[in-house]
Amino acid sequence: MDLLDWHRGRLTSRRLAVLVKHMPRDSAVNRELHGDGAEWTVTDYLLAAAVDHLAAANWMFASVNTDEASEPPEPPVPVPRPGDEAPSADPAGEEAEPPVAAPSRAELMRFFA
Repeated sequence: MDLLDWHRGRLTSRRLAVLVKHMPRDSAVNRELHGDGAEWTVTDYLLAAAVDHLAAANWMFASVNTDEASEPPEPPVPVPRPGDEAPSADPAGEEAEPPVAAPSRAELMRFFA
């Protein structure tokens, strides 16, 4: 398909819009319009959510079952998704957003009780 046909009058604007709208996910136009999210399908997002939930459940289980004298395990880091920005640091070297505090051992035990 020659896109110059649109300028020559042999390709209608409607047909051109349909062609652009239904381009494959890995096309350069889709990547330009949607960024990295163009390559992610619904299945990819669901799989990332499942991995995050399993990691959180394993972390909660480990937190509840650790000895009180030992340090609690580190909270899991979610799977990065397209459009998520890495936490940026300000000039002072501190994170722009304060980290979310992990629930205490007592809060986790109340949750599972």
